[in-house]
Amino acid sequence: MSLSQAMRVSSSGMAAERFRMDIISTNIAGANTVRTPGQDAYRRQDVILTVENGGVKIVGTRKDMGPLRPVYEPGHPNADPDGFVYYSNVQPVQEMVDMISASRSYEANIAAFNSARGMIRAAMNIGKM
Repeated sequence: MSLSQAMRVSSSGMAAERFRMDIISTNIAGANTVRTPGQDAYRRQDVILTVENGGVKIVGTRKDMGPLRPVYEPGHPNADPDGFVYYSNVQPVQEMVDMISASRSYEANIAAFNSARGMIRAAMNIGKM
């Protein structure tokens, strides 16, 4: 792999991790939404990535169709006849773990990019002598 290819791979990895962090932020923002008549509560989203040409390609997102979180709140205006309110299936603690993972992956891609850039600069300096 050439140094320019390494920089492209790192760059695509940074773009993918930034997208993951954006989706995770959206998940956290929707964590306390509830199901209302005619509209489901926010459903957690996952990022779909694939490998393409030695880099990472963002395919899109998919909704997590796991069960909503039922909470017994009989006085809530959106409670069902049994007194349950159905909240989003987002688990904020898991989202924060995913956010830390995405952030560290982003930082690793920056380090790899900067290493390749440093090697290119060093090679150019050798040619000047």
